Amino acid sequence: MEAAHNGPAGESAAPGTVTLDVAVESPEEMKELGRRIAGVLAPGDLVMLTGELGAGKTTLTRGLGEGLGVRGAVTSPTFVIARVHPPLGEGPALVHVDAYRLGGGLDEMEDLDLDVSLPESVIVVEWGDGKVEELSEHRLRVVIDRAVGDTDDERRTVTLMGIGARWAGLGAELAGA
Repeated sequence: MEAAHNGPAGESAAPGTVTLDVAVESPEEMKELGRRIAGVLAPGDLVMLTGELGAGKTTLTRGLGEGLGVRGAVTSPTFVIARVHPPLGEGPALVHVDAYRLGGGLDEMEDLDLDVSLPESVIVVEWGDGKVEELSEHRLRVVIDRAVGDTDDERRTVTLMGIGARWAGLGAELAGA
């Protein structure tokens, strides 16, 4: 973990907002970060993933799935839009959504009934910015950026933004992720 600060870009600096930056050097480290983040997640959590094509959103989600102990291989749901991975044990299901092909706003997202799944699942939405914020005032926004000017195609900076009261007390736990 490199830094922790308040007031993420693109989100209001509301009380309880925590932002952490993580340097990731490889796809395996991205997956491991996902496994560690999964240890902080609970049923009802909304995770929004942002990053260009090939940034590592699905790799991070694979790690989340492993950490949550869900059934099935986590792959990009680009063509099916949403995939549900039931828990192997007592934990929450993982609902993995790719909103890339969806227009905008909550209208199209409502057709997926994510609000019905949210209380008992962890919902991860790739490309969800501007589309799913209305689902929950408490969410984890994850932004994956390639290192600027870096020739190493594997290196990423991952910014974790816990937004809302749910995340207010979890800054230390996120920092441990």
